[in-house]
Amino acid sequence: MAVAITYSAFGDPEVLTLTDIEPPVPAAAEIAVRVEAVGVNPLDAKLRSGRRPSGPITEPRRVGGDGAGVVTAVGAEVEGYRPGDEVVVFGAAGVYASDLVVTSAQLTPRPPQVDAAVGAALGIPFGTAYQTLRSLGVRAGDTLLVHGGSGAVGQAVIQFAVLWGATVVATTSDRRAARVRDLGGIPVAYGDGLVDRVRAAAPQGVTAAIDIAGTDEAIEASLALVADRARIATLVRGADAAGLGIRAFMGGSPRPLSVLERAWRAEAMPVAVALVAAGAFTVELGPRLPLAEAAEAHRLLEAGADGKIVLIP
Repeated sequence: MAVAITYSAFGDPEVLTLTDIEPPVPAAAEIAVRVEAVGVNPLDAKLRSGRRPSGPITEPRRVGGDGAGVVTAVGAEVEGYRPGDEVVVFGAAGVYASDLVVTSAQLTPRPPQVDAAVGAALGIPFGTAYQTLRSLGVRAGDTLLVHGGSGAVGQAVIQFAVLWGATVVATTSDRRAARVRDLGGIPVAYGDGLVDRVRAAAPQGVTAAIDIAGTDEAIEASLALVADRARIATLVRGADAAGLGIRAFMGGSPRPLSVLERAWRAEAMPVAVALVAAGAFTVELGPRLPLAEAAEAHRLLEAGADGKIVLIP
């Protein structure tokens, strides 16, 4: 028997329940994966709590979109994968599970240099970072301000932007400043006087900004420092973006991602996996918990645990 985490009502982490499920069998165009690690994302908690609208619950609902594991079976129409292949799973549904079925579009081969926990940590953070940077046209010569640089998405943004030749200034706490610096960013403390500190760190000026913090301070500083509002994006305050004249990608935005934006998110996965395998990118892992302790994982997530939380089926 396989297992999965489900919930039947919105609420606190305690609504998450370990449930027996039938072992999934792939259809002709599907691939079965035995899950070895699951990445825990803030989106998972927002959906579970109802803070992110997702429609009424009419049957037990599964959780999670990112993971890593091993292919166990392939449908008759599948090409390019076979049982035993190690893979990264991204953009799927119900990944908090021991077993699941996905399509080939939701998989990227995982080389031996990328273990399952690291692979499970890549999907939403690195896909979001890559797509946002591509949408803003960040390139060599830019100076990028990142609000919330030490979180999983912030760390991915810093690494891609630095790789592409941009200068990155990232807000963070003093406790997390060393991590931002290690990734090639210039850490600045958030709080009173932020705009002046950013100007001191980047006297050449700031040409683009990404809000991952969602605070009024982050929005106000971005508007004060970046002349072109089309090069300011929020990943948290999507509902407010249009009124501010800035851009939003997910994060409550009423505008869905475009076909190109979705393609960029998918394109990020093989790029990120290759960079991690080559030792060019790093992933900060945090607590690892058994799948059955998904509720505790969400409590740790909402308490602001350092590093990527991973569940192990």
